[in-house]
Amino acid sequence: QVQLVESGGGLVQAGGSLRLSCTASGSIYRTNAMGWYRQAPGNQRDLVATITSGGSTSYSDSEKGRFSISRDHAKNTVYLQMNSLKPEDTAVYYCYAHLVTIAQAMSGAIVGHDYWGQGTQVTVSS
Repeated sequence: QVQLVESGGGLVQAGGSLRLSCTASGSIYRTNAMGWYRQAPGNQRDLVATITSGGSTSYSDSEKGRFSISRDHAKNTVYLQMNSLKPEDTAVYYCYAHLVTIAQAMSGAIVGHDYWGQGTQVTVSS
């Protein structure tokens, strides 16, 4: 079993900062990409940022320069530092990890699957 647990969401005023964390645990053989999506009420789930196992990062255009994604391989944790927050950043933020479980590896699988956290609410007041 694999679990992704997020933390760090909350209420912040416009212009403020928050740091989200997400730790993957369980029977993990290898973690590939990790990242964050967000979903505002009535909207689809949109990509915010991703980071590969090699450390390459990508961001959606609206977050470039304000958000920064990083990871700690030893802790199997991904972080999202969010600065200069705007009311339109208000959403539930979901962590994901593309990983291979031990059971998958033992069966010869080399392509992993996406696993998701439960989401953490970020609310930015104007």
